[in-house]
Amino acid sequence: MKVLLIGSGGREHAMAWKIKQSSKVSELMVAPGNPGIEKIAKLVHIQADDIHELLNYAINHKIDLTIVGPEVPLVKGIVNLFEAEGLKIFGPNRYAAQFEGSKAFSKAFMDKHQIPTAAYEEFTDIDEAKSKVNLFGFPLVIKADGLAAGKGVVICENEIQAKQTLEEMMADEKFGDAGSKVVFEAFLTGVEASVLCFVDGESIKPMTSAQDYKKAYDGDLGLNTGGMGAYSPSSIMNEALESYIEEHILKNFMKGLEEEKIDYKGILFIGLMIEAGQAKVIEFNCRMGDPETQVVLPRMENDLIDVIEACLEKRLCDIELKWKKEACVGVVLASGGYPEAYEKNKEIKGLETLEDQLVFHAGSKMEHHKCLTSGGRVLNIVALEDSIEEARKKVYQMINQVTFDGMMYRTDIAKLI
Repeated sequence: MKVLLIGSGGREHAMAWKIKQSSKVSELMVAPGNPGIEKIAKLVHIQADDIHELLNYAINHKIDLTIVGPEVPLVKGIVNLFEAEGLKIFGPNRYAAQFEGSKAFSKAFMDKHQIPTAAYEEFTDIDEAKSKVNLFGFPLVIKADGLAAGKGVVICENEIQAKQTLEEMMADEKFGDAGSKVVFEAFLTGVEASVLCFVDGESIKPMTSAQDYKKAYDGDLGLNTGGMGAYSPSSIMNEALESYIEEHILKNFMKGLEEEKIDYKGILFIGLMIEAGQAKVIEFNCRMGDPETQVVLPRMENDLIDVIEACLEKRLCDIELKWKKEACVGVVLASGGYPEAYEKNKEIKGLETLEDQLVFHAGSKMEHHKCLTSGGRVLNIVALEDSIEEARKKVYQMINQVTFDGMMYRTDIAKLI
């Protein structure tokens, strides 16, 4: 079959790498892709959010299956658009994508369907919001309601910072329309973990666990980022915790979908805070996580296309997900200054020494036969080994072979002691 994958980041490179292994795939096109993806697939020069051009391409090139990587086209309704033309596409429709597209929608759903999460309040008026900054005490979590590329969450330590954050989000429109509504959340303590799930509208199946690192610097210091690295399986997952998640989160989520008649087919990403053997949901996302995907898919034994087709045909319950025993560790190489202002167009050197290794491109581009940086998160260096410690050791050995001006990364990813 001819497959079109939408997206250009490290997540999509990992997805393309996995899709390419399927015996069912004769041609793989990726829009717009990146230099790493170009080595294994044909690049299509259409941006991921240009949903009408993507539709035209799929029709004109007789694409059999489209797989959506990032959240923006999903929230814009690409699935509705394709399905109206009778095209097969994997991802939640516009309404279901609100689980990521609107923090308020997601929190209201959790509240209604007894899914454990932090206490919250939503605001559209900045003065009212400022008057309530002491609602949950401090630290206070303030979230822009809409999409903000993983950066619309601020943990405020005091009243001054909270009011300044509200000014930036609601008055200065730092995140555009995404900050016209904000959500206050009580601060949760514990350890973060992520669970990615396949959903076919009637059943849900979790993938193997992963744990990512959101803060920019070692020791979980600095600003929140889109994620500076991850490992799988998560060291804090055990049978009791998995049972708790199944009983209190997954079952209630599916029950809620049924009660509200929400047709959700695709990936559900669940960000969790784990404490005392229990889990609370920090967020739902409507696509694969980044950088979790880069450490989950290398451990997956199933043909990804088989699982996706089962989701689209509502027979996910017939699929047994299988995972390698090996552990996987991934570290993000980022541009200096990320997640704030950072420089681009820095030449990446040493990639040729890692040709046979797992290196997923995220923010890179080719110019004049040179690979240059083009984003905040530039590369994902990934290793699959017998243990977390062995994978971790290999990743940092690989990192020593790559360099670009201003390159930054955390040195404590998957450091379990």
